[in-house]
Amino acid sequence: MNAYQNSYNDFAGMTVEEYSFLHHASAGLSQNQMQTFMLVYNSRRKNPTDILLATLLGFLGLAGIQRFMTGQYFLGFLFLVTGGFFGIGTLVDLVTYKSIANDYNRHLAYECYHIARANN
Repeated sequence: MNAYQNSYNDFAGMTVEEYSFLHHASAGLSQNQMQTFMLVYNSRRKNPTDILLATLLGFLGLAGIQRFMTGQYFLGFLFLVTGGFFGIGTLVDLVTYKSIANDYNRHLAYECYHIARANN
């Protein structure tokens, strides 16, 4: 394990699932590649608490912000024009906000892996 893998603990709101897929996604990277991986991942990662706060904005009339944050633009637009699917979608996202953040971060980790591998 290299020094950068220890810095996973510095991410705010990190879940056990996120730690697990980060450890898996960064396996086999050299020190330089790991540095690139961590820089890119850290700059684009979504904190589950931020997703929760964006979801709560849905109850104030700004539904879908959490979907825009995670790159789900079409779904975010649908949330916005339907009031979070009349509040039901916003309520579901309120319960599943950690899954939304983990799904986004999981895809991001594998994208960062490919960026790091290409950047020797």
